[in-house]
This record gives sequence, structure tokens and C-alpha cells, in this order.
Amino acid sequence: MGPATFDTDDNVAVLLRRVMASLGDHIGHGLKDNDLTATQAHPLFLLDQGLATTMADLARELHMDPGATTRLVDRLDAKGLCRRVRTAVDRRTVTVELTDAGRLLARRVPAVACAALNHHLAGFSREEWRHLMALLQRMRHNGDAVR
Repeated sequence: MGPATFDTDDNVAVLLRRVMASLGDHIGHGLKDNDLTATQAHPLFLLDQGLATTMADLARELHMDPGATTRLVDRLDAKGLCRRVRTAVDRRTVTVELTDAGRLLARRVPAVACAALNHHLAGFSREEWRHLMALLQRMRHNGDAVR
């Protein structure tokens, strides 16, 4: 692919973005009764799994700038799903903790996400799924090598 043949209808990045948007829509639909979007579900899952504990961790894991992460955590905090806690060792570090309600909701996320993924992978054989995963991992590896 080169600049002369660049086309949004035949572009891996555009297609990946559309698939991610569709997955987000499905996950959001699965969580709408809980007044939660897919964007809000992701940090709850990360916190519940221990994959993030601080605002900086969340920003890094979510690939968001700190300001957007702050606004996202503000919305979750307003819903009573998490709270910020300054650490005693370094008051500049802010950890984010799930409330009991946040923890209960976070534990719904994997089932909803799996249902959305299974819907999008309908008709794929196990071999096709494995091949798709290998190709995506290779793309990720290529991207990581640039950094």
C-alpha cells in the first residue's frame, strides 16, 4: 500500500476501527441496563483484575491522555462505582479503587464482552480465529518495534 492507492474502503486501520466501534456498541448495549458504556466498562474491568491501580496506570492501559482519563474516572465516581485515594507515601499518586457496586458491575463485563466478541466471530472456524489472532499479534509486534 502506498499513498497513491490509499483508500478508506480498503484500509486495515479503518476496518479495525469500525470493528472496534461495533464491538463497543454491542458491549454498551449489553450494559445499558446498568447505565454503563463500553468506554466506562473497560477501566472497571482493569481495576477489578488488578491490571491498573492508579490514574497513570489507567491512562496508559486505556491509551488515553490524563485529562480524558480524569473525566472518565469522574463519571465513574459520580455513579458510585469507584473512588480516588491519595497514597500515604506519595500524595501526588492517586490510586483508584472500585466500590462494592463497581466491583459487582465489573464482574459482568467479561460475559458481556465475550458475547459481543462471539457475535462478531460468528461463522469463523477455530483455525480462522487462530489465524486472525496471529495476524493481529504480528501487526501489534510490528507496531511495538517502531516505538
